[in-house]
Order: sequence, then structure tokens, then C-alpha cells
Amino acid sequence: VQLVESGGGLVQPGGSLRLSCAASGSGLSIYTMGWYRQVPGNERELVARITSGGSATYADSVKGRFTISRDNAKNTVYLEMNSLKPEDTAVYYCNARFLSDSWGKGTQVTVSS
Repeated sequence: VQLVESGGGLVQPGGSLRLSCAASGSGLSIYTMGWYRQVPGNERELVARITSGGSATYADSVKGRFTISRDNAKNTVYLEMNSLKPEDTAVYYCNARFLSDSWGKGTQVTVSS
């Protein structure tokens, strides 16, 4: 599966962004989908994950602020990010997992005044 992220950009602290991840082909419903982020010099970390059944988990640092959702009919996964903080600045990557991992190329999110 090929993944393309969009929706990143520059936002002020306290602002919101909505990331989208469009998947090629069909059958997205069987995949566990996730959003990860990475800053230079650090390992890529899990932000949020949603299973094929719709069960979501979040990193402690984003709980209550971020929401992951999926629209299987549109082969798209979303990450709604609210109350953004400067420490949320990173490249955000979409991941699809079913027996193996597929990754998008990432979208930059910068939170700065």
C-alpha cells in the first residue's frame, strides 16, 4: 500500500491542524493505521494508532489533544491535532501495518509563534 500525507504546516501554539493520509488501492479496512512523528536526532515515535476495528491508542503526550480516525470508504486516515504545543513540532508519518509496515514520506508540522 502507498501512503501520502497532507495537511502539515506552520501553526501558532494553541492552534489546530488536521493531517490526512490517503492510501492507494483498496482494502485499507484490514490495516492497523498509525501516525508517528520524528524530530532530527530522535527516534520515530508513535503518536496514535487505530486498529481495523476502530480501537484507538495514543501517546501520553497527546492524549486529550489529538484524535485519530479513519474512513475506510475513502481509504483515508486522519489526525486531528488541537491545542498544539511547540514540542509537537516534527515530521509526521503515516503507517499502515498488516504483516509488514508501509510508510508515507511525511509532512512537516511546525508549532511556533
